[in-house]
Amino acid sequence: MTFEEAVRAYFSFLETEKNLSANTIRSYEKDLKQFQGFLADEKGTPRDALRIGDVEEMDVRRFVVSLYHSHAPSSIARKVSSLKGFFGFLKRKKHLPASPARGVAAPKIPRKLPNFLSVDEIFQLLDDDAGEKSPLALRDLAILELIYSSGLRVSEVVSLDVRQVDASVQLIRVKGKGGKERIVPVGGKAVAAIQAYLERRDELARRRKGGEATQALFLNRFGTRLTARSVERMIKAYALKRGIARRVNPHALRHSFATHLLGAGADLRSIQEMLGHASLSTTQKYTHISLDQLIRVYDKTHPRK
Repeated sequence: MTFEEAVRAYFSFLETEKNLSANTIRSYEKDLKQFQGFLADEKGTPRDALRIGDVEEMDVRRFVVSLYHSHAPSSIARKVSSLKGFFGFLKRKKHLPASPARGVAAPKIPRKLPNFLSVDEIFQLLDDDAGEKSPLALRDLAILELIYSSGLRVSEVVSLDVRQVDASVQLIRVKGKGGKERIVPVGGKAVAAIQAYLERRDELARRRKGGEATQALFLNRFGTRLTARSVERMIKAYALKRGIARRVNPHALRHSFATHLLGAGADLRSIQEMLGHASLSTTQKYTHISLDQLIRVYDKTHPRK
C-alpha cells in the first residue's frame, strides 16, 4: 500500500466513522503531508512512490527531532499524535504488523491555566448601558450573555439557528465538535438578552441582498451569518470599552463560565456535559481554585472538620 493510499483510507475513516470536523481532518492532513515530504527527502524517493511498509521507527524519530528547531512543543506533540493515530489505524486494519510511531514520545507541554475573568470583571463586561440600543448592540449583548451563561465555543455560537433556541424552557440545542449535539441550559439574563435582540433581528435580516432570508441566529450588518472572527473582535472591543485591562476573547468567557460554576460547587461531570468535552480530563484544568476557597468549602461541608 502506498503512503498516499493509506492517507486516503485514514481520512475516510476519520470522516465517516469518527465523524471528525473538517478543520480537525485538515490538521491531520497537514501533519501527514509534512511527514511524507520529510520521508521522501530522507529516502530519496518520490512522494507518490513511498510505501507504508518502508516506514521505520527511526524515520519517525528523525522527523520529530527535525521539528525541535522550528516548532513549539505543543505543535510537535500534535504532530506526534497525528502520526500515532495514523499508524495505529493501519496496524488495526492489518496493513502494518506494528506502528513505527509506537515508541516515539511527544515533548512534555507545561500546563497553562485557562485565562478567565473574575466575577467582578464579568459584571463590568456585561454592564448594560441604559437607553435605546441598535440591533447590533442588542446582538452583541446577547452573544456576551450567552457565552458566559452557557459556556459555548465561539464556533457553536455563530453556527446557531433561530430554531435552536427554546426561550420558554431556557434551553439551547448546540452542535459541537465532530457534529455532536448537546442540550445546554441558558440563564435568565441571557434569555432576556436574546429575546430583546430577536425583536430587532429582522432589521438586520432585511439588509441581506438576494435569496431567502437566513435562519442564522446572529447576523452581521449585511444580514448574513456572523463569523467567529467578528465575534472575537467584538468581545475585544467591548473589554477595552469597559476598561478591562487584560486579554479577553470568547475562550476567556467560556473559561470564566466553567471556573465560576466550579467555584460555586458544581461538579466536574456536569461542567463536562455543558462544555461538550469528550473527556473529563479536559475539564479538570478548571480545578485551579484558590486555597482559601478550598478551605472555605472544607469548613462548610466536612462533617468532622
